[in-house]
Amino acid sequence: MAGILRDARVLVEDPAEASSLHNKGYYGEPVSGGGLRLSLLEAVYLVETGRLAVERDSAPLSMRALVRAAAQAHGGFEIRYVVYRDLRQRGYVAIEGTPPADFVVFPRGGAPKRTPAKYWVSAISERSVFDLDALADHLHRVSGIRKQLLLGIVDEESDLTYYVVREAEPRGRPPTAPAGRIATAHLLEDRAMVVDEAEAQALHADGFYGKIVGRRVQLSLIETAHLLKHGAIELRNADTDRKIALPRLLAEARRVQPDFDLRLRVYEDLKARGIVAKTGFKYGSHFRAYEGDPDRTHAKYLVHALPAKYRGMWPEVSRAVRLAHGVKKQFLLGTTAEGSVRYVKLERVRP
Repeated sequence: MAGILRDARVLVEDPAEASSLHNKGYYGEPVSGGGLRLSLLEAVYLVETGRLAVERDSAPLSMRALVRAAAQAHGGFEIRYVVYRDLRQRGYVAIEGTPPADFVVFPRGGAPKRTPAKYWVSAISERSVFDLDALADHLHRVSGIRKQLLLGIVDEESDLTYYVVREAEPRGRPPTAPAGRIATAHLLEDRAMVVDEAEAQALHADGFYGKIVGRRVQLSLIETAHLLKHGAIELRNADTDRKIALPRLLAEARRVQPDFDLRLRVYEDLKARGIVAKTGFKYGSHFRAYEGDPDRTHAKYLVHALPAKYRGMWPEVSRAVRLAHGVKKQFLLGTTAEGSVRYVKLERVRP
């Protein structure tokens, strides 16, 4: 089919050819008189697949010249084209959307005005900044219209990795607060220890706190702060046996771990949801999280705590999601925005 490049669009004037192109692949926008107006993205794909030949000023236009024109007219054209081409090759009808959605994608066999869209897709370079607030806001809009948010991350070799992004509400068994003082713990630099065997067993049984080491229980600083806030333990200095109040513990914890308040906020939110949270160090995350007894079940989630307005890089996210997928866990980002904790789940998929 013949198309004419005009004002950053390609016009197919022949009504029959225009109708065939639109009806068989839902390309372009029909115009009065029976023609079809294609975007440069669509035109490049149709030329590549041998379904269109483009002219400019009555002369044939090479693929190289068409791609140059598209790149000059649209920033980030190559990244968007890699994703668009892949979606079309997978049998999806992909229609260009409005920012922040690059494409509205319909299920296989579906089409505009006939079936609801399945995905809102964003095409992203691996070198782009990972902006958690922007992602969460985009996700909120997509969730409001009951679509799935799909991210197509394009690496430097133009390979694609897709992530489905969802809001998450992790829930475990009904949460219970510690009832009164259970044990006396002694602070040892970056952890605390309950020496009395009976108290150690009682504390661990109450909420799976700490790790049993021989006949004792070792508590992390986060667990220690949480239990001290709830009056479940009395905390003393291991050397002097002097009592330690919560403000002093928090000050010491911040010295040892600068992001302590952030992690504690997410930890306490997980506990309020009935989730048992343990360190996720060996998995490269802040917490591994269980919906039930950690001695009887596997962790369902790996949770990473991030501050509001967090900005990072996509390779960091890729590593975390890949690792979680490799150990059969769901990867959650917990962000402490606007005084509450919101969870965003990223899952690597093949659409």
